[in-house]
Amino acid sequence: MVSTDLDTLTRFLLPAAGVRGVAVRLDETWQTVAGRLHYPAAARELLGEAVAAAALFTGHTKVDGRLSIQLRSQGALRTLFAECTAAGTVRGIAQVQDGLDAPRDLQDLGENALLAITIENPGLDPREPQRYQSLVGLQASRLAEAFEDYFRQSEQLPTRLLLAVDERRASGLMLQKLPGDEGDADGWNRAGALFETLGEPELLAVPTRELLHRLFHEEAPQILTESPVRFGCSCSRERVASMLQSLGEEEATAALADGAAEVRCEFCGQEYRFTPSQIAELFSLPPVDVEAPGRLQ
Repeated sequence: MVSTDLDTLTRFLLPAAGVRGVAVRLDETWQTVAGRLHYPAAARELLGEAVAAAALFTGHTKVDGRLSIQLRSQGALRTLFAECTAAGTVRGIAQVQDGLDAPRDLQDLGENALLAITIENPGLDPREPQRYQSLVGLQASRLAEAFEDYFRQSEQLPTRLLLAVDERRASGLMLQKLPGDEGDADGWNRAGALFETLGEPELLAVPTRELLHRLFHEEAPQILTESPVRFGCSCSRERVASMLQSLGEEEATAALADGAAEVRCEFCGQEYRFTPSQIAELFSLPPVDVEAPGRLQ
């Protein structure tokens, strides 16, 4: 068990109702993610919701590697990406057109917008991880609603989800009916009615254990696990080298400026510097077989 409610992922059970749940509360972690770049208000809110959702889903689904949420569109919001690993590290980034902000209604992103959940688990061959990707429909106006629809359709289990973000914190709460005949006949309806009483301000303000007691004390909630969450980036010099090799020698050499190629990870700000001789060495060796970082500039 962790000793603090801050930056914590909590799994719980409402046994009589036959309902499982996950709650996440991100404080310093969210401030670190949001502080990497300057985001306009709506894009920042969407990024916080995506980061909280990625943590919730990692607690809900069996993930041995990492789970990511990615939204791409040709509208004002170009990319939204959030990732949580089995080790409890999260990272995220949003990209918008210059001078614009993300729309408040997801349907305003246009018909070509694509939202996906990807799970990557280690395979028998460490060089070939197992990837599972599911597309999420964007008929809803908010991320939480889109994910509720996804879980109802993909897992065929009733699901409720609330996400909330402010300057200091990103939080989320997810309920799902247990499969089969778990719980009494009215359990899900009771849990849903209690969930409906929760608003975003309360989700942000109240510590998780106190919140679960306030909402579900009559259901005798059981805390299953509490695990810490922190900011973490999977970039490395080896991954950057792999990315440069994937560009090809001509393009990698063209990236040289002022005597070196400098690559900065947009997630954490770490800079990697390659001299002309190091670039040449990359293409005299077999390809570095590691996954390149998701976004670099």
